[in-house]
Amino acid sequence: MKNTKTTHARALFADERGQSFVEFAFIMPFLIFLVLAIVQFGRGFRDYITITDAARVGAREGAVHRTTACSSATTKINSMGVIPPSGTIACTTSGPNTGDQVTVTVTSTFSVGLPGYFGVPPLNQTFTIQGVAKERME
Repeated sequence: MKNTKTTHARALFADERGQSFVEFAFIMPFLIFLVLAIVQFGRGFRDYITITDAARVGAREGAVHRTTACSSATTKINSMGVIPPSGTIACTTSGPNTGDQVTVTVTSTFSVGLPGYFGVPPLNQTFTIQGVAKERME
């Protein structure tokens, strides 16, 4: 003969409705943090590509216009409108002759903002992004 109290207790513990919801609630903050981190990394990588491309375009412009290499490079980069106000453009040349080198360095900052969860402090940090391009003057 079965004990009805034991059978009733097993039936209570065998009911697992809501278990998957509780597990999802435990893992959800981590998933949100992971998605936000991926988005922030993508934004930073996009900014790096933009800064590097601006430096390349500026170096190319400077290589074509030998006599006004640095001013041409700076004007071209500023006209593109991709450098934030905190960004800087530095240009150096080894001379105005054919075969001399023009170097353009574009520097900007990128701010990361990730929320904190469960006692972990938020990540609010600023990184420096730098793109350097060198071209020989034509």
